[in-house]
Amino acid sequence: MKPIALVTGTSTGLGIALSVQLAQQGYEVYATMRNVSKSQALLDAAKDAGVTLNVLALDVQNNETITESVEHIIAKHGHIDLLINNAGAGCVRTTEHATEAEINWVMDVNFHGVVRCTKAVLPHMRRAKQGKIINIGSVGGLVGQPFSDIYCAAKFAVEGYTEALASYITPSFGIQFCCVEPGGIATEFANNVIAQLQSNGEMPSDEYKPVFDAFLASGAGSERGDLYQSPEQVAEVVITTALKEQLPLRIRTSAWGEQFTALKTQADPSGLKQLALVQQTFG
Repeated sequence: MKPIALVTGTSTGLGIALSVQLAQQGYEVYATMRNVSKSQALLDAAKDAGVTLNVLALDVQNNETITESVEHIIAKHGHIDLLINNAGAGCVRTTEHATEAEINWVMDVNFHGVVRCTKAVLPHMRRAKQGKIINIGSVGGLVGQPFSDIYCAAKFAVEGYTEALASYITPSFGIQFCCVEPGGIATEFANNVIAQLQSNGEMPSDEYKPVFDAFLASGAGSERGDLYQSPEQVAEVVITTALKEQLPLRIRTSAWGEQFTALKTQADPSGLKQLALVQQTFG
């Protein structure tokens, strides 16, 4: 019997790579996205790899679509073994420039969406007394970075949420949790966000402008080799992690990510020591 995987945000980049590589590892993959009319790139990648994927409509901002997708999978297979919360949204803004709508959108997709999907899957994993939930975080969930105020806040929230779940659900019900922390992913994501700002005339033109110009000059808005990995490289780390008998609580996907976060993680890179202390403290 094939293990069953549910992956969110699979219309582009990392989501495509995750879906294809999971199928290559023998999973029955349910690749989900908000708009299934945008599934062609996913289907083409699956065809090229010689694998078959199941595509479902799932909007992480819409509980009804989440419930429908989960119930469809449970009705067909009776279980979900792996959930990868991959759907995400970016925002290059200062706090002063960010609109209320942008703040709500970034927090809703990146954090509330993770909570919604996890909440929908947990009862089924709990009854099975097994399952794995992998949240795609970011090094920006460990170390705050310029002009990513709201994005980093959302990813910090994902880190705390993952830790909290693992502190009592793992020892009680056998469900494991992991937060994967990529650096940059070379999908033109940063460049596209900045290009959109430029086209909308929304680049900082006040006292923030020299600070933002220095940020761009650092290469943060381009695909610098030391910062960026391909979606396939990141997916390989995620899949290798998913196949482990015991998941780490957190894992970086690159040497740069390890170095960048070392001051916060070097005493406990996997997070399992801290998790054990929390579990011991609270019984």
